[in-house]
Amino acid sequence: MAAHQRLMNMMFGTICSQVVGTAARLGLADHLGDDEIGYQKLAARTGTHPGALARLLRALAALEIVVETRPGTFRLGEAGMPLRTDRPDSQAAAVLLFTDPALLDSWKLTEEAVRTGQPTFEGLYGTDFFSFLATQPELSQRFNATMRQVSLPIAHLVPVSYDFTRYRTVIDIGGGDGTLLSQILRGARALRGVVFDSPTGVAEALSTLTAAGVADRCRIEAGDFFAAVPEGGDIYVLKNILHDWDDERCAIILERCREAMPAGGRLLIVESVLPDVVDTSDPAPYLTDISMLVNMGGQERTRYEYEQLCRRAGFAVTAVHPTVFPTSYSLIEATPV
Repeated sequence: MAAHQRLMNMMFGTICSQVVGTAARLGLADHLGDDEIGYQKLAARTGTHPGALARLLRALAALEIVVETRPGTFRLGEAGMPLRTDRPDSQAAAVLLFTDPALLDSWKLTEEAVRTGQPTFEGLYGTDFFSFLATQPELSQRFNATMRQVSLPIAHLVPVSYDFTRYRTVIDIGGGDGTLLSQILRGARALRGVVFDSPTGVAEALSTLTAAGVADRCRIEAGDFFAAVPEGGDIYVLKNILHDWDDERCAIILERCREAMPAGGRLLIVESVLPDVVDTSDPAPYLTDISMLVNMGGQERTRYEYEQLCRRAGFAVTAVHPTVFPTSYSLIEATPV
């Protein structure tokens, strides 16, 4: 019976994600704030049907997103706190992104992706995920906000898991709004940096770097990492970039880094590294791997697979540093050969 119930819970996963996504789109967490509010008052605030909203709130209570303190009255639960947009640890943008129809439609064709090994996103929209994103300003903004939100925890871990003080210039390839680089520069006061990404990727970098107090030590550059990356760094960082792409395109990115760096330079790949045998304690990396297959054509990889990628592009992996917090992320250090 326990196995049966577990399987049933998995089958209801789509419903759970829609329930949480609807809560995010209605802004329920912001409306509740620190208060206890009756469903009728919430319905008036959100422009929803009172009876239907009450049913949604009960489902959210069952998922521990909210708590029903007395019949028909609700407050935020601990799991619902990150849905508030006024919190530094907010995950609201991530919930909105991953429950967006543009991403959800691809999941309907997961079987096709498994049969062909190709992402279904391109078949639906006629272009790859990132090219599509460039044509959708609101979705692009949501994607950038999501990357910032999910990057914060690892951005705090990287500088305490790796010694950057021995370098002069760090170049963050695909660094987005500079969340990671700002933390690296804050931890190494003599270090200078470059954040490099597409024009939409770096659109909010200046405000992030300024807020962190490191803008005077950082340069922002926009470009295409398949064509070229900035020269002049003695360490190049790739965080959550390679898992977006297949082996062929990963090799191109790595080759561009190899061409730009000096002979004594270093490459630091920050990625979730899969164990050789599945670790059932944390399904997240494996589910992310399927998301990469369906939407982007990339994949999560084992240490051996990263070593093979690096070797192909002229690098040798010299060390793999686990982060100091229990997580599947590792820092893969490589040098030119």
